[in-house]
Amino acid sequence: MSTPARAELRRLHLINALFAHVTGQDLYLAEQIKSAITFSLAEFSEQTREHPEFAQKFDAAFNTAAARLLETSFSHLPQHGFFHWDASHTLTAATPLFARAELMTGLKKLTPFRESTLLVTNLRPALLPSDKRQTPRRKKEYTDALTYTQELAAARTAPSANLNLLFL
Repeated sequence: MSTPARAELRRLHLINALFAHVTGQDLYLAEQIKSAITFSLAEFSEQTREHPEFAQKFDAAFNTAAARLLETSFSHLPQHGFFHWDASHTLTAATPLFARAELMTGLKKLTPFRESTLLVTNLRPALLPSDKRQTPRRKKEYTDALTYTQELAAARTAPSANLNLLFL
C-alpha cells in the first residue's frame, strides 16, 4: 500500500501527463487541476483520511473525475477526437470479445480526426482485482489485454493519423 504522499505525487504526475496540452508540463498548473479534482471529491477525501482502506475507491473516483475533465477539455478542440473506454463498465467489458467491440466503436468514432486520444481506464482493476490474488494467469491476461489494445489501435488507425493511447 502506498503512503499518502506517494499517492499524491502519483496523482500529480498523472494529471501532468493527461493535461500536458493544457499545462505545458508545468507542475504548478497540474497541481491546480489536481487540487480542483480533489476538492470536487472533498467528502470522499475526508472519508479516506478517516478510513485508509477507502484509498482504492478514492483513486477510482479521482481517475473517473480526471477522465471526465479530460473529455470536457478535448470537446472544445473541434480538430481533436476523444474516446473514453472504461474496462470495468461491465463484468465482461475487459474480456477480448467485448473489449474488441467497444474499442472498435471508439476507433471508428476517431477515424475522421487527424489528432485523437483514446483513453482506457480501469483495465488493470478489471483483470487484476485487488481483492483477489494476482496469479500468473491473471497477470498474463492483463499483459495480453494491454498488447491487444495497442495492436488493435495501431492496426485500425490510419498511418497519417496521430492517436494518443492512454491507460489510466
